[in-house]
Amino acid sequence: MEELESLLQQVRACRICEEHLPLGPRPVLAASSSARLLVVGQAPGTKVHASGIPWNDQSGKRLRQWLGLEPEVFYDADKVAIIPMGFCYPGKGKSGDLPPRPECALHWHQRLLAQLPHIQLTLLIGKYAQEYFLGGQAKPTLTETVANWHEYLPQYMPMPHPSPRNQFWLRRNPWFEADAIPYVQQLVQAIL
Repeated sequence: MEELESLLQQVRACRICEEHLPLGPRPVLAASSSARLLVVGQAPGTKVHASGIPWNDQSGKRLRQWLGLEPEVFYDADKVAIIPMGFCYPGKGKSGDLPPRPECALHWHQRLLAQLPHIQLTLLIGKYAQEYFLGGQAKPTLTETVANWHEYLPQYMPMPHPSPRNQFWLRRNPWFEADAIPYVQQLVQAIL
């Protein structure tokens, strides 16, 4: 436990890619060695950067609905670890936020994951998390990876990003909320 707490303090003090961050560094993550569910998303948006609370925005609201979790459970680090691919807001791109900075995963992820021995399910939200964790097992597109979610269980559950920007994807792929979400909710309830 002390080792994870020390590591989290180091991550929160991280300044590795400071020169690339338009709003400056503010690493946002949550973890406890007792956590059983791991949520791996992309990187904080501006609202999360401002609050310092992971998934504290419309995307987080939808994610909690998908998981069937009330905020008090979702934000209980003893149950749910939240470790995004990038810990700080990466800046704005042409069609949304920039990709997560690669330094976080390279420098911190393996060390953090080694301190989470009780994780039973890892939610891989978005293509960056899916490519990192699934490697060559990821399909050519996010849609194909998510459509084949059964292949990655019981360790991983690939999911699209719950952003309001993904309304078009969700409308084109109604099977995700009809089939995958009820299954995920059952898994999450059994784990927590």
